[in-house]
Amino acid sequence: MQKPYLGLKMTEKELHSGKYLLAVFCMEPEKGEDFLGLATEVAAESSTGSNMRVSTATTFSDDLNARVYKVDKRKNLAYFAYPIDIFDRGGNVQNIMTYIAGNVYGMGNLKGLKLLDVWFPPRMLKRHDGPSYTLKDMKKYLGVKSRPILGTIVKPKIGLKAKEFAQVCYEFWTGGGDFVKFDEPQADQVFCPFKEVVVEIAKQMKRVKKETGKNKVMSINISAADFDTMIERANYVKSKMVKGSYAFLIDGITAGWMAVQTMRRKFPDVFLHFHRAGHGAFTRPENHFGFSVPILTAFGRLSGASGIHTGTAGIGKMKGDKEDVVAVHTALDKVAKGLYFEQDWKDIKPCAPIASGGLNPTKLGALIDAFGTTDFITTMGAGCHAHPDGTRSGATALVQACEAWQKGMTIDEYAKDHTELKKAIGKFRKTAL
Repeated sequence: MQKPYLGLKMTEKELHSGKYLLAVFCMEPEKGEDFLGLATEVAAESSTGSNMRVSTATTFSDDLNARVYKVDKRKNLAYFAYPIDIFDRGGNVQNIMTYIAGNVYGMGNLKGLKLLDVWFPPRMLKRHDGPSYTLKDMKKYLGVKSRPILGTIVKPKIGLKAKEFAQVCYEFWTGGGDFVKFDEPQADQVFCPFKEVVVEIAKQMKRVKKETGKNKVMSINISAADFDTMIERANYVKSKMVKGSYAFLIDGITAGWMAVQTMRRKFPDVFLHFHRAGHGAFTRPENHFGFSVPILTAFGRLSGASGIHTGTAGIGKMKGDKEDVVAVHTALDKVAKGLYFEQDWKDIKPCAPIASGGLNPTKLGALIDAFGTTDFITTMGAGCHAHPDGTRSGATALVQACEAWQKGMTIDEYAKDHTELKKAIGKFRKTAL
């Protein structure tokens, strides 16, 4: 037991005074470990201390100790209060995560430790940028109202050459879709050079605009080996494409929080698309170490991501159900009810949910109903490209499924007069994606 890290007598007034970031963990001690004592060791490791009291501690440093303010042994929950002055005052998400979700995962006397929810005091929110260019801005550019933004991922995931890749974009856009994204591993491969594919995409987007009169958006992965290359790629996209017609995709987990925040600060007038590749290693419910989907979403919003993948509420192929829906509202609402805390985001703008993974037109209505909002982007890969008549018809089927939902009709009713949707139903209801 490290008593300087114990705060069971802290009052609600003190906890919400603005001095503390609050967090709740699911904590599983190794056999024979005292739950409360271990919680104080976690508090020490994640703030000022070590595995025992040191002689170099001062009265001032003791005031910066994280404190265990509540435990629920039956549910394996431990609640912590972290003085916000321990964190980098420059609005540094990486620094926060290093403290509260860093070395603690390596502690030998833990069988499990999972960060489930956080609460940021208003004074702390003021340090952080939050999103700049939002879903509302993208919807305005696209002319989209009262429905989700309908998107796709170019498939196959990797292997198309530049002109082939851009042709897939063209087919989807002319079929009625709004938004196309790079899949997360696409970068600057030898068979599809980054600059070459950007030029080809710009050509096809210009062609679509001429043919349909409508604006479209391309989300381009600019994740790279270093910040200079990432920024160079972003500037190249800006030089070749019309403002508003592109988003910058960052592989936020593998590229890191610094990559996300760098792009937010360098390019505040661009939609910043946070892809969460790798998150399952931390967020899957059966994993005993890591953090929850709502944690990822909350820190994505704090870092300035305009949109972040939140899964498909158990409707698609990815793991997750309740947490995905919670994460949607964490991302969108000004006052968001998390798993354990209610967060007032004050002036931090919303971060759009991006639903992806095993979706197709037959699942769109259920997804909208599960999310309880049309303020999101849906990206269907094989759900469009595997349509019996190809990508363009797949996009049209997606549009028709959305029209059916808007009209309050079942897709089966609507499909009687819409061939593309009828064929999509025939294909996807009997095929597991």
